[in-house]
Amino acid sequence: MTKRFVLVAGNIGAGKTSIAERVAARLGWQAAFESVADNPYLSEFYADMRAWSFHLQIFFLGHRAQQHLNLARSAQSAICDRSLYEDAFIFARALHHLGNMTERDYLSYRRLFDLVVGQLPPPDLLLYLKASVPTLLSRIRSRGREMEAGISADYLELLNTFYDDWLTSFDLCPVLTIPADDLDFVRQTAHLEIIVSRIEDKLAGKEQVVFPPE
Repeated sequence: MTKRFVLVAGNIGAGKTSIAERVAARLGWQAAFESVADNPYLSEFYADMRAWSFHLQIFFLGHRAQQHLNLARSAQSAICDRSLYEDAFIFARALHHLGNMTERDYLSYRRLFDLVVGQLPPPDLLLYLKASVPTLLSRIRSRGREMEAGISADYLELLNTFYDDWLTSFDLCPVLTIPADDLDFVRQTAHLEIIVSRIEDKLAGKEQVVFPPE
C-alpha cells in the first residue's frame, strides 16, 4: 500500500480534529494534532497579542515544521490536524491585518517561513473543511473553550476570506474541499464514508471529485 501524507486545513471550529481522528481510525493511519498544552506562549499571547504575536508564530513555525517533516518521513500514512501553511497565509496575515503584528515582525516572520517551507516535502493531499460563519460559531460555542470565548463573527469572516485567497493560488498538492456545513462526519457514518471515498479518489488522481447533495 502506498504511504500517504494528508494535511487538514480549515477555520476555527470547522472540524479539523474530528475529521483527522475519524479518517485515521477508518483507514488505519497515524493522526497528528495541534500543540496546545505544551505551547509556552499562549497565555501571554492572549493577555497581550501585540507583544507576543511574533513569538507565538515562531513557536508554531518550528513545531509544525518538525511535525510536518516527521510525518512526511514516516513509513506510516498520516493525517495531520492543521497545516503549517495556514500559520502564515491565514493567522499571521490576520494578526498583521488587525494591527497585532508590526510590519517589521511580519516581514521577518514571512522571510523565515518561506525559507523553512521551501525545504519541506509537500503533502499528498490537502483537505479543506469549508464552513460558513454561523456553523463555525455554533461549533465554537458548543465546545465551550475559554480561550475561544472572544472569537467574533467578523474575525471568522476575515479568516474565511483569507482561506479563499490562499487556496486560489495553492499548488503544492491537490486540494479536496469538504462542504462542512452539509456533511456531519461526526454523527453520520454514511457522511464519513462519503468523505473517505472522495479522499481515496483524489489520492488516486481522479480530479473530478464531487460531493453528492443531501
